[in-house]
Amino acid sequence: MIDLNTINLNRLTTFVAVVEAGSLTAAAERLGLAKSMVSKHMQLLEQEIGVGLLLRSTRKLSLTEAGRTFYDSSRQLLQAAEQAIEQVRSGRNAPQGTLRVASPIDYGVIVVSPVLAQLRARYPALKIDLTCGDHRIDLIAEGIDVTVRLGKLADSGHMAARVDTLTRWLVASPAFLAAHGTPATPDDLPALPYIALSVIPQPAQFTLSDHAGSEVDVRMRNTVFSSNTAYATRAAALAGDGILRATTFSVKDDVAAGRLVRVLPDWSLPESDIHAVYPATSHLPQKVRVFIDALKAATGG
Repeated sequence: MIDLNTINLNRLTTFVAVVEAGSLTAAAERLGLAKSMVSKHMQLLEQEIGVGLLLRSTRKLSLTEAGRTFYDSSRQLLQAAEQAIEQVRSGRNAPQGTLRVASPIDYGVIVVSPVLAQLRARYPALKIDLTCGDHRIDLIAEGIDVTVRLGKLADSGHMAARVDTLTRWLVASPAFLAAHGTPATPDDLPALPYIALSVIPQPAQFTLSDHAGSEVDVRMRNTVFSSNTAYATRAAALAGDGILRATTFSVKDDVAAGRLVRVLPDWSLPESDIHAVYPATSHLPQKVRVFIDALKAATGG
């Protein structure tokens, strides 16, 4: 039988980091340790439990069958330890440690970043690590506490909390509408110059619906400007290049200030949900809970 008194939790943490990072070098970078120290921890751990956990080769690192079982148990043990500490702290102390958040670029910069800044002001012991990117984040492999996802969720086994509604408007600059005319019906749209956000599916096609429930499929035929970032498409719209289908959070201030005008405001684009997604756990860490609460409060979600 394994003597639990000889098992060092730091070695379990190192083992889990090695598995999730995929190599000793990547685990060392994540943990802020020398690679030699990570290797030493792994050697001592295998000696202590009397079982080989890793298969090492020049190309890659993989788990033995015992290693796969031990990894699952180690993660559960470390999560239980973290939860026990969090439960003790939650009644007395403010959130602390590092909150690692991931978000799509535009939503992260415009919406999430100000919320995190407010949390820092409220909880000085809390540190923030915000990763903004439009690629799908692997929470476990990248060590992320919570990620914001726009639109339909994939079946990942993670937990999710709805925090906002994703809405879009058709907008254009006053100068563009003065030069090209203001569309009166969806049929007026296809021939007009159009600005496309290229990272979304079918960027030049969309469906509009009115208050009576009628739907019209629109296919824009004259894309004059496209980009993979909403910042560039917004700049093109402000410059008068064309009509833009934009997320409300990215252009609502421009509409309020008159820099952009809603096109066909009586017609709506489909809505979807925005979620905060975090690893499944029986006890939500306090730092994640306060972030989700603050994001909901900021968005009205």
